[in-house]
Amino acid sequence: MTDVSQTEQHQPQHYQPEHHQVVIIGSGPAGLTAALYAARADLKPLVLEGVQPGGQLTITTDVENYPAFPEGIMGPELVDRMRDQAKRFGADVRFENVETVDFSERPFKLATETLSYSADTVIISTGATAKYLGLESEAALLGFGVSACATCDGFFFRDKEIAIVGGGDTAMEEALFLTKFASKVTVVHRRDELRASQIMQQRAKTNKKIEFLWNHEVLDVHGTQEGGVTGLEVRSTVSQETSTLPVQGLFVAIGHRPNTELFVDVLSMDDVGYLQVAHPGTQTSVEGVFAAGDVMDPIYRQAITAAGTGCQAAIDAERWLAEQESARA
Repeated sequence: MTDVSQTEQHQPQHYQPEHHQVVIIGSGPAGLTAALYAARADLKPLVLEGVQPGGQLTITTDVENYPAFPEGIMGPELVDRMRDQAKRFGADVRFENVETVDFSERPFKLATETLSYSADTVIISTGATAKYLGLESEAALLGFGVSACATCDGFFFRDKEIAIVGGGDTAMEEALFLTKFASKVTVVHRRDELRASQIMQQRAKTNKKIEFLWNHEVLDVHGTQEGGVTGLEVRSTVSQETSTLPVQGLFVAIGHRPNTELFVDVLSMDDVGYLQVAHPGTQTSVEGVFAAGDVMDPIYRQAITAAGTGCQAAIDAERWLAEQESARA
């Protein structure tokens, strides 16, 4: 990993990093809520939005489970409103991607492709990315019958037949949740046994709405953005024969990948890569660096919970800065 000091060697000798009390890395519900609270605390936060401004909400169509929107709201519009609200109170939001960080001393240092920054405190809200199958048709129909979040989108599949890909606890949990809406849920698994815990396997196997298509993998997703998903092309991992599974939706439940590559060997993580924080707070393993949203939450992964931890992180950062100021007084 290239550290910030190497980046700064290419700057003129008189160059000084732009300093901010609070720098927020990432701009989904967690980052923008943190920006709102920090701005209202007169901390004048800088938000560096990253490569996907707004996070996963920007690839979500109808959001119907966010409070205060009884008719639902489009994901990108919800992000835009959050951003506008944070900017109204003084947050500085920039379309830049942080490439290196140095948390070894304070003030902390960060660098984007073109600029360097320093910060008294940092809030990390870089989110997580759902793992997908890697099919072109899957990507084209994401939000149009393909989803990676049952609790977000299950409602749209009432009385429909759907499929879910995966074999772990998350897949079984989502399959069971989807039976509240769907008329039939087919679990497509490339092996002949599940990785899920025994109790989750038992619950899924005894649910009359759930069927299993063992030893199969999905090759293609049929459908259009106008009409939604109409079926899946699947292949037997034993005989290699292909067939069509008629379904009106596909849920992919093969895990999430937290966007924490930037912080490897810098901050403490669990085995998957989620940042570890000192619950019930948001303090990471480096004092003065906080984390919020899906980057530290492997369980809930909802816009509303991300926003909640963004609020916590901003309050934690504000209190930490006040403590530092008191210690110097």
